[in-house]
Amino acid sequence: MPSAGDRHVVAAQSGLLHHLGFFWWRYSESGSPLDGCRGPPNCFESGASLGRCGGHARGQPHSRGEIKVRGLPACRGEPLLHWGTVPQSLQDEDLKTLGRDHSSSEALQTVEEAKRLCPGRVSLDVMFGRPAQSIASWESELRELLRVCDDHVSLYQLTVERGTQLFKQVLRGEVAVPAEDVTAEMYRCARRTLRQHGFLQYEVSNFARNKAVSHHNTSYWKGRQYIGVGPGAHGRFAPLGEGGVVREARTQTLEPDVWIREVQQRGHGTRRRIQLGRLELLEEVLVMGMRMTGGIRHKHWAMFSPQLGLREAFGSSSEVQRLLLNGQLILDDRGLRCSWDGLAVLDSMLPALLVELERQSGQSPKSRPR
Repeated sequence: MPSAGDRHVVAAQSGLLHHLGFFWWRYSESGSPLDGCRGPPNCFESGASLGRCGGHARGQPHSRGEIKVRGLPACRGEPLLHWGTVPQSLQDEDLKTLGRDHSSSEALQTVEEAKRLCPGRVSLDVMFGRPAQSIASWESELRELLRVCDDHVSLYQLTVERGTQLFKQVLRGEVAVPAEDVTAEMYRCARRTLRQHGFLQYEVSNFARNKAVSHHNTSYWKGRQYIGVGPGAHGRFAPLGEGGVVREARTQTLEPDVWIREVQQRGHGTRRRIQLGRLELLEEVLVMGMRMTGGIRHKHWAMFSPQLGLREAFGSSSEVQRLLLNGQLILDDRGLRCSWDGLAVLDSMLPALLVELERQSGQSPKSRPR
């Protein structure tokens, strides 16, 4: 009988083939007037790691549908662009609280093995804002991780999601997470430390040295099309194979077992489809593009909005002008972007930018679920 992990991988492969069958090979070079890009999508997001390892690796179900692929040596020679390892914490007690089934020593062993197989292409995902975590313990942990990491690091603040065991513990007062001002200082500390170690920040959560940026994730931030396969995965594409010409936001079923059953029964696990109108597409381009340190260039914005440029959309706003004068935003001949200090408070600036975009475009959001 196939293991739970094998069933995840098989279902993920079936879901991917479903999307490729009706979309990828029949994609028209003419593009869509709302797409702002031509040609087929160049990546896909997956809630499972599809390790093409000649059948030697075995998947093990992890939290929220993630699959950890065992047997890294079998992947030697495969065209992996980036191998992500997820230590998340070097504190075993924190890993238990987060529901992880590995220890910190196992995580570090995996990092070393991945570095040996894919030198320069290993990314570490590190989580801060965990229960009982202090700024001092975070600094110490980050320094230890930097001694073993490769050339890419992703920082993520813990999100306590409704329905999880941790959420219930926090709600009952059994577990306390750091206050907002503490997590903000943790983020600032990490940025300083990573910069001191030669890492350049190229996105809100991502840092690289030796030019080891994630081209896969950059596709999201630049508003390109992509297919989402796996529990909880998201996709953004125009389904031309179905006769569609408007880009859609598609979401896969979140629960892994339910998602597998849906793939087995109907070939895919798509739970929701929403057509993106012009304003919705521009909002996504704005929100995702501003996450990059380079921001949004005029030429890139014009691909999606040829009539309304960045200066026309945001230059006359008094609130945007205040952010420009404060040095948090920069609007110049290159485009629109955050300053170093502004990137740390991007979430607080986005509402003003979104309101101004809606006002200047003269539209209200009209997404239509299908």
